[in-house]
Parts: sequence; C-alpha cells; structure tokens
Amino acid sequence: MSAVEERVVEQAHRQAIRAPIEDVASFLQDLLGRRLVAYIAGVQDTKTVARWAHAEVGEVRSKSVKRLRTAYEIAQLLTQFDSPRIVQSWFIGLNPQLDDTSPAEAIHDGRLKEAMYAARAFVAGG
Repeated sequence: MSAVEERVVEQAHRQAIRAPIEDVASFLQDLLGRRLVAYIAGVQDTKTVARWAHAEVGEVRSKSVKRLRTAYEIAQLLTQFDSPRIVQSWFIGLNPQLDDTSPAEAIHDGRLKEAMYAARAFVAGG
C-alpha cells in the first residue's frame, strides 16, 4: 500500500471512531440505502436506520454500532478512490477475499476484520 493509501486508511479510521452515530447512519443510508444498512447493522426494521440518522434513538446496541462503524470506515476509505456507485457495488458484490460472500454479509455476520482487509486490498489493487 502506498503512503497516500496508508494516510487515507488512517484518516478513515479516525473519522469512523469520532463520528457521532447519527452521522454514521446518515452517511451510510445516503450511500447504500436504508435496507442494506439495516441488514449490515442486524436490525429488522429499516425505520430504525432513519431514527438513528435523525438522532431519535438514545442508544444503539453495541453489535450494531461496531457493524455500522466498520461499514462507515470502509465506505469512507473506498469513496476516496471510487465513485459512490462503485462503492455500492463493492458492498453487495461477491468478494473472492471473503469466500465469495458480499462485504455487507461479512459485516452482518461479524467478520469485521475480514471485510476491512478486503476493502484495503481493493484499494491497493485498484
């Protein structure tokens, strides 16, 4: 990975840690759509995502927060190198580095590190 890519990776990580959960949910909802974000976070109702994005929910389950922040970090990273359409496709497409599952499914299943490695490999190879 080049020095520029490493700097962008670090910046995306800092953003994901510092961003309020409503900003995370709002960004992901705009980029990926409410249904996919709900799936990634492990919630049934897509309205929950909208409530998070509008800060209408006081607390979010820790599993959901980890999934959302991981997806956000990956999205922040990928959008530095590719268009939103490519990023959306990356999240839903079958990924050979994830045993031909989609990154969205990997995050949903708690395979956060694997999804992050796949995103970094995508950036490095792209």
